[in-house]
Formats: sequence, structure tokens, C-alpha cells
Amino acid sequence: MSELTSPIGAHVPVAGGLGTGGLKYAAEIGAEAVQVFVSNPRGWAQAAGKPAEDTKLRESPLPVYVHAPYLVNFGSPTEETLEKSVQSVAHALARGAQIGARGVVVHTGSAVTQTREEALRQVREHVLPLLDALPEDAPDLLLEPMAGQGGMLCATVDELGPYFDALDRHPKLGVCLDTCHAFAAGHDLAAENGVTKTLDELVATVGADRLKLIHANDSKDLCGAKKDRHENIGRGHIGEAPFAALFRHPAVAGVPFIIETPGRSPEPHRTDIDTLKRLRTADPS
Repeated sequence: MSELTSPIGAHVPVAGGLGTGGLKYAAEIGAEAVQVFVSNPRGWAQAAGKPAEDTKLRESPLPVYVHAPYLVNFGSPTEETLEKSVQSVAHALARGAQIGARGVVVHTGSAVTQTREEALRQVREHVLPLLDALPEDAPDLLLEPMAGQGGMLCATVDELGPYFDALDRHPKLGVCLDTCHAFAAGHDLAAENGVTKTLDELVATVGADRLKLIHANDSKDLCGAKKDRHENIGRGHIGEAPFAALFRHPAVAGVPFIIETPGRSPEPHRTDIDTLKRLRTADPS
């Protein structure tokens, strides 16, 4: 596969072992990249890895990514949540290095009861040391903007600017763009030139080389609904055409696509991946 061709993969279940189960599922659905949890996504417990399973992922030809737990919130005014968020992301980065991951995806969080400025000062204080401690060959930390509900620190792509500034635009910092989140936050990807406008704004805000991963998800809800409800590719309000447009934007060249679409069996995920593979080579005319 060319370096300019975006691999298409999925967040995979790891029953049966992180490497054994994850790669088996990836093969069943035709995935060219994988994303995994390395601990409970809805808890703080930090699972130790199994060297044999780690090796299978590390030696796989597929690009690998880690998603940090959903509870992580560097903007939280609660000291316990903040401390556990730091520990959880440090663990995800360490485990990511052990399995050869290219990046660790983390939600950008919410200010909750604080002002945005207070929350971003907190982000700087606690996240910048994590980034500074990373060796050059460590996974990047990939910020994922949210759907815009509550006091989210990043939803629209322009809001990544202050977040990046708070972290001195660190070289180990990247972006994971979730299409459902962006659409829910108000970026109308389904409109004419909506994808181009959104990605051009992203590049203007954080730079041309910061987009490292795309979470490719359709949306059950309308643009601007601020609801994070994923749908299978082409079955939601985004539709197929915007995903084809994503592949054609220069900022996306070589950037992996990971689906996080509904379904508890391989079939819907295989269909979504097949759809994206078809759109990857679709004639723009």
C-alpha cells in the first residue's frame, strides 16, 4: 500500500487476547489498521499487558492505535478525576509503546464548572509534562474533539487552536478527527464543499501535518445536534459522498481511517470497511 493511501480499519474487540483476538477480528472484516483499548474503557483500572500478545500487535504489518478510557478529563475540577486522568493516559502511552502503537487517542474533555481558561491552564500543567517525557519513538498523543455537548473544551476544529497553544504546539501532539463528532458540533460535512471547508480550517488551525487519524463514523442525528450517536457508513445524515471527499483532501493523504460504527458482529463492520474501500478509489466526477 502506498504511503499516500489511507489504510481503512476498525476499533476491534480483543476477546481471546489483545493481539490474538484483535488481529483475528481485523482479518475477518478486512481491516488494514486497528484501534484497541488496553484497559477498561469505562474504568480507571490499569491492566498489565501480556508480552506474547503485545508482540503479535507490535509485529503486525497493520498500523495500531490505542484509545484512552472515556473517563479521562484533563479539564475536570475534581482533583481525583484529574489525577486518575493523568495516570490513565500515562499508562495508555506506555502500553501503546509496548504494542508498537502510532498514537494514543484521548478525548479533549470538558471544563465542567470551570471557565475554559481555567481548564486550559490545568491542561497545560498536567499534560505538557506527559508530552515532554515522551521519547521520539513513543506514540503521539492524539486529541479528539467532541460533539459539543456540555462544557466541552474542543468541539469545532477552531477550538483546537487554544488547546494546542496551551501545550506549546508540542511535536508529539496530533489530532484524531471524528466525523460524527465534527458533524454534531456543526461542521456540515454533507454540504457542498463541507469536507474541504472543515479540513482547510483544521489545517489553518493546527498545521498540515497534525491530522494523524480519522474516526470514520456516520451520524444518527442532524448536523449541529451536539449528539454523539454513530451510524454505519452511508446510513446516517452524513452519507457516503463526504467520506469519498475526505480521501481526496491533501491533508488526509496516508492518514488511517478507523470505524467505530454500530454492530456486535463482523458483518456490519465488514460492510462499512468495504464501503470505505470503494469510496477511497471512487472517481470524483
